Amino acid sequence: MTGIDLVEKYFKKLTNHQQQQFTELFGLYEFWNRRINVISRKDISRLYERHVLPSLSIAAKVSFKPGTRILDVGTGG
Repeated sequence: MTGIDLVEKYFKKLTNHQQQQFTELFGLYEFWNRRINVISRKDISRLYERHVLPSLSIAAKVSFKPGTRILDVGTGG
């Protein structure tokens, strides 16, 4: 199962634009992770499962008004 497949399993109403963004996300993380260690190098293959889906989980339970902006600060190392 690819990363976008995993996201779509839980978020079935993604627009084509959102699908494209999630598809491109892995390459961006891979690129920047080689330079500044954004996430654990051991986690890069499980990016969607361990990082993307937990960040999106609030959207599965809360309906946000259009234009709402959300920031996932995380806890870091």
